[in-house]
Amino acid sequence: MGSQVQAASRCRDPGPIFGEIAPEIIEDTLIRLATENEQYLSELSDQAGCFKETQIVEFIFLLSEKWHLDQSARYQAVELLERFLIKQVEQICQSSEENVKSREQGQGSSGSSLKDQIYDTFVLRLVSCIQLASKLSLHYNIVNSDTALKFLQSLKYSYTKQELLESELAVLKTLRFQINVSTPLAYVELLLEVLGHNGCLLPAKPLHQMCMQLLDFSYLTRDTIYDTLLKIAIENSTPSKLQVAKFLTVKEDFMLLAVGIISTSVFILNPGQWKQVVEHLNCITGITSQSILEFSYAVLKHIAGSTTPKQRYRNCGTNAPENRIMPLT
Repeated sequence: MGSQVQAASRCRDPGPIFGEIAPEIIEDTLIRLATENEQYLSELSDQAGCFKETQIVEFIFLLSEKWHLDQSARYQAVELLERFLIKQVEQICQSSEENVKSREQGQGSSGSSLKDQIYDTFVLRLVSCIQLASKLSLHYNIVNSDTALKFLQSLKYSYTKQELLESELAVLKTLRFQINVSTPLAYVELLLEVLGHNGCLLPAKPLHQMCMQLLDFSYLTRDTIYDTLLKIAIENSTPSKLQVAKFLTVKEDFMLLAVGIISTSVFILNPGQWKQVVEHLNCITGITSQSILEFSYAVLKHIAGSTTPKQRYRNCGTNAPENRIMPLT
């Protein structure tokens, strides 16, 4: 048992090393992530975010911690499961439309069976997504079939290794093998690298650790934070269904999430440098200082009920630029 603990500790993520990347690589990566984010938002499904409920995210986080996975793997697993289940829902909707035509022609129905299959295999698919996420970080722990089966058996499931492999393949095929998607953590780490390159003298290691803690918090309290953000954006405590629907692109914007997490972390650790960092983030991403401050306000409000960021920004004597989160009508 002791040797297993030692092996696990050796495989733990020591954290990124900042300041070692060439400027041209930083610039190319920033452009790639920004383009990827915009493309994702332009193709956003109406079901986006439906499978990031607190219980699901907490299940994945706890299981990833149990299996000593690095931080990026847990976010990768959440995003993979979300995208996989959205595809499954879309298949159900398509089957339902086909079933309407089939019933008119006197044929049977298959939509309900597909829905039952999703319910019956949910935990299996969740474990498969964690396995796949672990394999994307080849220098860390990989969740093998024995480990996954042992866990499933502890929950009284009787899957075989073959069924486990078939489950991984089902996820891969459904997502067309496009599983190496960037997570919000990648955006956070890149922006921290850019800030350092641009001359923001920040304590990299404690700031990165704080960002990861707040990113975990934002995943676990996602709906609460964005509900607050929406009410700020529309200046109304009772948003309409249309306003909620239009706000979906804000909830799924990884770049906005990243700058908000960094801003909040700097405010907690180095409040004296907060205004400077917000201005830098605005220049780097094009996200307005007002939007960044509102995101920090929403996060801190649910951590400690604080309104300090908004007050501090107003006391800076600077007019906030036009809000990136456009008023919704």
